[in-house]
Amino acid sequence: MSLSPVRRREILQALRQGTVPSGNLDVLAVGIDKFANTVGEDLEAVASGGAVFKAVRGEYGSGKTFYARWLQQQAMKRGLAVAEVQISELETPLHKLETVYRRTTESLRTSAFAPSAFRSVLDAWLYGIEEDAAAAAGTDEASPEQVDALLETRLAAVATATPVYPMVLRAYRAALERDDVATADALVAWLGGQPHVGAAAKRVAGVRQDVDHFLAMGFLQGLLAVLKGARHPGLLLVIDEVETLQRMRSDARAKALNALRQWIDELDSGRYPGLYLLITGTPAFFDGRMGVQSLPPLAQRLHTDFSGDARFDNPRAPQIRLAGFDIDRLVEVGIRVRDVFRDGSAVPERIASMVDDAYIADLARAVAGKLGGQVGISPRLFLKKLVLDVLDKVDQFPEFDPRQNYSLTLSSEEMTDTERHAVSADEVEL
Repeated sequence: MSLSPVRRREILQALRQGTVPSGNLDVLAVGIDKFANTVGEDLEAVASGGAVFKAVRGEYGSGKTFYARWLQQQAMKRGLAVAEVQISELETPLHKLETVYRRTTESLRTSAFAPSAFRSVLDAWLYGIEEDAAAAAGTDEASPEQVDALLETRLAAVATATPVYPMVLRAYRAALERDDVATADALVAWLGGQPHVGAAAKRVAGVRQDVDHFLAMGFLQGLLAVLKGARHPGLLLVIDEVETLQRMRSDARAKALNALRQWIDELDSGRYPGLYLLITGTPAFFDGRMGVQSLPPLAQRLHTDFSGDARFDNPRAPQIRLAGFDIDRLVEVGIRVRDVFRDGSAVPERIASMVDDAYIADLARAVAGKLGGQVGISPRLFLKKLVLDVLDKVDQFPEFDPRQNYSLTLSSEEMTDTERHAVSADEVEL
């Protein structure tokens, strides 16, 4: 894949920081090729007005976050909007849809707009109505009456989800028309699920309450309708790390699991056309008594037989599993990163000779060895060390030879808790 200097720099800088790059993940996608065709089919179905639910399971280091980001990239290529929500007991409990909806609008992004793209999508929707009204009238600019008429037609579809949503959209457009910036800002915040919006702005729109659980269910439908009108045929919503539900109080956990079951049923019933809902979690969440298995109706909906050979897993099943990294996959990713770096280097021949495939394999085994032989939790640190401590230095210093001048060390400050627990005390440089 040919990368621009900007994209190449973004990928390498994310790896230096030990994070997952935000784009061009096809470059690093190893081991998920078997899902590509089904992902394409699912995204096309969503773009055509369908709805999809998928659960992704995998141990730490198996690439769940990477898969979710890769899927987001595939969705945006097809024009969909994406959002990613991290579940937590205090900040974003799953059973309180108003908080999930608020986090969705805060993290909403498209190929053209970074988070939060919510207001940009609303404005694009309104602009699209003005353009369509002008096109229908056969003029360069439609009259206010023509725009209002088309606006009401489009809002009728949104009103089927929740009558309050179009009321506030009308008030928002009116505030923009009269340059009332403060009211427009407040109404956008309310539509985005933000609490504590001023009473004066809400009175302008004819509403009183804050967005609650039941209102948020309708607002999500309204958001999908607005996205479609803004030329985005759907939304990919990622609910990441749902295994945190296992650490919640039993009553909160039960409510969250039941909310997840309701979401699946409502997707099946057609309530959310254009929504692709993806959750990620560990096998313990899906199989353990503190997770999905504690709610039999949910366990039935998510049940997938993983007793056979992983090579023959059905990617169309409601639940898919990601295999952990082995040394061969780790080396392959390292080689791809080396090639990305080499293509942007002023000394590509030196990069290729000093950091050849054999050296990458040695470094991969060394990092995994430092982490107690647990290859599955090695990719983050391995790629960070490869870029920051090896490739950067080979690129900058003509005398630097990684086999002679570099000795792998791991510092506790640069590791996550999981990585730190995998390392014995005598292996860590403090």
